Amino acid sequence: MPVNRRHVLTGLAGSAIITAAPGHALPPGTAHAARGFITRKGTHFERNGRPWRHTGANAWYLAWLGADPEGRARLGRELDRLKALGVTNVRLLAGAEEGPLRASVTPGFIDKQGRLNHRLLAGLDHAMAALAARGMTAVLYLTNNWEWSGGMMTLLWYETGQYLDNNDPAHPWPEFPDAGSAFYANAPAVHRFFAYVRTLVGRVNTVTGRAYRDDPALMAWQLCNEPRPGVSPEVMARALPSHYAWIDASARLIRQIDPHHMVSLGMEGTIATNGSEDIVLRAHRSIDYLTAHVWPLNWGWVDGKNLAGTWDAGKAKVEAYLATHIRLATQMNKPLVIEEFGFPRDGELYDPAVPTTFRQQYYRLIYAAAEDSLARGGPVSGTNFWGWNGEARTTRPDHRWHAGDPLMGDPPHEPQGWYGNFDSDAPMLALIRDHAAKFATA
Repeated sequence: MPVNRRHVLTGLAGSAIITAAPGHALPPGTAHAARGFITRKGTHFERNGRPWRHTGANAWYLAWLGADPEGRARLGRELDRLKALGVTNVRLLAGAEEGPLRASVTPGFIDKQGRLNHRLLAGLDHAMAALAARGMTAVLYLTNNWEWSGGMMTLLWYETGQYLDNNDPAHPWPEFPDAGSAFYANAPAVHRFFAYVRTLVGRVNTVTGRAYRDDPALMAWQLCNEPRPGVSPEVMARALPSHYAWIDASARLIRQIDPHHMVSLGMEGTIATNGSEDIVLRAHRSIDYLTAHVWPLNWGWVDGKNLAGTWDAGKAKVEAYLATHIRLATQMNKPLVIEEFGFPRDGELYDPAVPTTFRQQYYRLIYAAAEDSLARGGPVSGTNFWGWNGEARTTRPDHRWHAGDPLMGDPPHEPQGWYGNFDSDAPMLALIRDHAAKFATA
């Protein structure tokens, strides 16, 4: 999800730079179907030879909960709550780079010296073990386009010493994503990413003793949260060859280490390509399934302080966006997961006591599209709402996160309570539960 949701988002040299290790790699969609692994067959997922689809959530912070005993107790409680709702898949952060941004997630999995945080890696092991114990699955994303967890800008900073803060008024939109797109053609930065991929994809879980590549609780590896080839047309034209090359090489590298699991990209969709469907199609050529992220407030489709007056126009844009990505997935003969979708509470306020009238309407809109696709034999095979706050609460009047505060689905750089669902949001929980029952695999 974007680091600053206030914005209205509007050569072959790279392939030489980012060369994965030699060896055989399975093409997309041919991961082994044995032992409970989720694979794809055309526009649908399968597990053990039967159709598989999921109602899911985003909870980026689960590895951090797993990193200490007190957090592990909460980890179990949160997963129990999600499972009770019918949630069978959780998308979580499995790669974070320590950098200079004060509001970034800390600690990270790696630092500038290339050192690994073994405690946090063990926290991810605990999260995966807890998911497996409940029969749930995970999508693990390996880095971030936005700097709230370090991400590509921080990997560039490691190599160049230059850093740009997306929230710096001196660098207005789209300077941040344009500058960050240099990552794809920066050989040392990409090699750092590859080194981490090799470490994590080849890891053995210290809790279960099972290699990640052999764990059916893992649904897919995801290259990045919302990767973009820049925003300005001239920047995109320059970055696209290395962007494509990075996607293909990253997917190839993962499959060389792990032939069992699917590979996902994590792209928002056409909002990330200035509306270009061709870029979306090319970017997913070596990827197992498509994703769509839908953020009406962030993209200026609704006004958080006037949801009643802007809902109808925003609803029409959401419907059109979903229809576009359902069509693209059908064209590619691949599944589609509506992987991030969020909406503010009434009045764009943050307290759990504030009603969720329009958020409920928004979730109904997303879930209805997924259920209609299912009824028509269409490609929508998963939904993951953003995000799960669970039992976490802030006591701060400004709703800003400070070190030592409980983690929640709203990352530390955002108002706590902006988009996440709390365990007390009874109407929202009922909506999720109802969709899960309708969308459950028969």
